[in-house]
Amino acid sequence: MKIETALLSVSDKEGIIDFAKALESRNIRILSTGGTSKLLKESGIKVTEVSEYTDFPEMLDGRVKTLHPKIHGGLLARRDKQDHLDIIKKYNIDKIDILAVNLYPFYETVSKDNCTFSNAIENIDIGGPAMLRSAAKNHGTINGGVTVIVDPQDYKNVINEIDLSGNTSYKLRLELAKKVFAHTALYDGIISNYLNSIIDEQPDYNLTPSKQKWPDIITIQTNKQQSLRYGENPHQTASFYVDRKNISGLLGSYKQIQGKELSFNNIADADAAWECVRSFNNAIACVIVKHANPCGVAVASDTLEAYSKAFQTDPTSAFGGIIAFNSRVNAKTAKTIINNQFLELLIAPSYDEEAILILSEKQNIRVLEIPIGYSQNDFDIKRVGGGWLMQSPDSCKTDLGKIKIVTKRKPTDQETKDMLFAWTVAKFVKSNAIVFASNEMTLGVGAGQMSRIDSARIASIKADNAGLSLKNSVAASDAFFPFRDGLDVIVQSGSSCIIQPGGSLRDNEVIEAANEHNIVMAMTGTRHFKH
Repeated sequence: MKIETALLSVSDKEGIIDFAKALESRNIRILSTGGTSKLLKESGIKVTEVSEYTDFPEMLDGRVKTLHPKIHGGLLARRDKQDHLDIIKKYNIDKIDILAVNLYPFYETVSKDNCTFSNAIENIDIGGPAMLRSAAKNHGTINGGVTVIVDPQDYKNVINEIDLSGNTSYKLRLELAKKVFAHTALYDGIISNYLNSIIDEQPDYNLTPSKQKWPDIITIQTNKQQSLRYGENPHQTASFYVDRKNISGLLGSYKQIQGKELSFNNIADADAAWECVRSFNNAIACVIVKHANPCGVAVASDTLEAYSKAFQTDPTSAFGGIIAFNSRVNAKTAKTIINNQFLELLIAPSYDEEAILILSEKQNIRVLEIPIGYSQNDFDIKRVGGGWLMQSPDSCKTDLGKIKIVTKRKPTDQETKDMLFAWTVAKFVKSNAIVFASNEMTLGVGAGQMSRIDSARIASIKADNAGLSLKNSVAASDAFFPFRDGLDVIVQSGSSCIIQPGGSLRDNEVIEAANEHNIVMAMTGTRHFKH
């Protein structure tokens, strides 16, 4: 069956004029409504108003315009069933072969701070989703069906297939139908999230309602980026899903330049490295991650120096690790890395052409390019048995004005700089976390221990194994010291400056111990547990 009739009714007008002109030039009749109809007529395109076609006016302030048997009969009649075709012919209903609809901008409306409850409700589309669902349900068989479009990027594919055979293929119609049900599910999910976040029992229609951060029922939709070979272990299956909205600057926006397919563990470790390195937005930084923990971090005047300093922290753990930079990687840095160590993955915002050529000598190295950016996820999720834990991201940043020096001895400018550096790194180390640093370079990292004392001892051992002295270093602890013993271990290692959140019942005892050792202690008032 040749395509004869199209119905166009879109909020997003991108490409609609060119699409309508293409349909018209192929002798396809166009039905339309409201603003779309007006735009097409102003562009010289012949359009039949839906109200003229149905012989029924729009009513109730536009709430009812396409909810009519002549619309839904034309969309739902099966092209391979003669009794369906006979029935619509009896009632003077034309087949609608193409439907292009996108919905009222509900998300954009409710995202505005001053959105009233009335504005939100009136931007809940009814006719649009109903038509989309009818058309998508009737995408048909190989003998014909409805071609339904929600994404302007699909207009060109539809026209190309019409030019080949006068109709679209079943393959294309099925792909477009999948998009429709994902689109309407997302749309309904956004509406549900909004309504379930309202805490007013009887919201005033003309005012902005009070809302809670976390809805009583939450709906999330993500897109599969890729299937993975396996999960954390070979006997587990896995896939990588990304947010539907703009994720520029986050790991999900990566472009793979070369290398083997990413694994589950690669992606998890890459995210840890990228989140850490992009937190240093005022300096060139390098982060090396192994098993989701930074094992070496440094900032410097260029990428080569930053890498060299980060690698010194723990050369043993760096083997097979993930390396991330927050600035362009040059050829000299790339050459040093591949000559220096085995690595799984390299991340940077960009690379010199010569650097890419050098990296191509090691084709198994996965090389990712991610545009630098400082947006955050809306929330973090952790799966537990029978449920989900959801929280806002740990986006709290500590600057000089937020820390409080609680000891008699005050820090030098370099110690202050190193404290802020070590504190930033500690935020990305699994708890309990202790980070030793000096000259904006990690010296030892202790991670994931049940005892803070053990984390301090491990960090000290790491530094010793790497031949790095902890004398006059700074130390960062991701949470407070419940007793003075953890501080004593750090001081015995050589550190003369400690930054920690504070908040223990024994803070005074810990501060007294710091004064006894004549060291600096800073308190941030913010904890950075990471489990």
